[in-house]
Amino acid sequence: MQLKKISDQTIVITGATSGIGLTTARRAAKQGAKLVLVARNENALRKLAEELNAGDTQAIFYAADVADEAALRGVAAATSERFGSFDTWINNAGVSIYGKIEDIATEDMRRLFDTNFWGVVYGSRIAAQFLRANNNGGAIINVGSVLSDRAISFQGIYSASKHAVKGFTDAFRMELEAEKLPISVTLIKPSAINTPYAQHAKNYFDKEATLPPPVFAPDLVAEAILHCAENQERDFTVGEGKLLASAGQLAPRLTDKMMEWGMAAQQFKNEPKNPEHTGTLYESHSDLSERGNYDGMVLEESIYQRAKLNPLVTSAILIGGAALTAFVVSKSAARTRDKNARGNERELMQIGHS
Repeated sequence: MQLKKISDQTIVITGATSGIGLTTARRAAKQGAKLVLVARNENALRKLAEELNAGDTQAIFYAADVADEAALRGVAAATSERFGSFDTWINNAGVSIYGKIEDIATEDMRRLFDTNFWGVVYGSRIAAQFLRANNNGGAIINVGSVLSDRAISFQGIYSASKHAVKGFTDAFRMELEAEKLPISVTLIKPSAINTPYAQHAKNYFDKEATLPPPVFAPDLVAEAILHCAENQERDFTVGEGKLLASAGQLAPRLTDKMMEWGMAAQQFKNEPKNPEHTGTLYESHSDLSERGNYDGMVLEESIYQRAKLNPLVTSAILIGGAALTAFVVSKSAARTRDKNARGNERELMQIGHS
């Protein structure tokens, strides 16, 4: 299947005003793509469209909640009216919840699935319908997560939604392939990415939410998405999260125990929850921020990504990447244990003085 170069494409991006979607939109604009920007926040969309159009990009915006199928059909209709059609549709919009499964309100779980799962289903079906009528075909790109392969505690509902996205994407790909349609269907699986993800999540805990290391730059995800818009790929894991998924397949119980011991605590900072971080489950607070407030090391490069994009990279470099990842994780885990120990020490001192 021959996909167009980015410079010749019209691309629809949901969740375009924050994090991965925003980074992808700006990167695609620099490469000459025409853009259709989709998100809930109309003011943020307008500002982004003005920014990109000022740089010679042809960009339009459409305010829509991806949980609303009729609204997404409006996106496709507006795209066809303005550009004739589109070449790539990126289902990126997503939300998260930090909380124990027994504590999360059922309506919050349903709302998350409305966005993360049903938004992908609606977008994919609408995109396929329009691309089926386009003799040149195109690409549907769904943003899942490494948690599509391996669940994590305290983000169980998010993990479940991304497992569902993976199952849907794999089945939908097979159905379209069986029809021999020129439509590429790709699942992108980012590792932990330094976006406003944690600040935008609904948090049932008292401590400020954060990301477990290693944490990567959103530019890497944007690069992977646009690569898959030009090249037919079944899936693409961003960052070294593939190691975790592989460990879970090879030794699931051991991986469970390791995650219970180390990764649970690494999802929270040793500080009270910021009351301003109310989450975006029901309304958008987008301020056109690509990156979040992660205060640890952010990896701007991924050895595994270089290897996937450049197959001649040697296995020695891959081993080096694994060693770097292990170093970052161990340092972060040690830092977390030290912070917790200091916090416990302060609490004991306060008890002693009381």
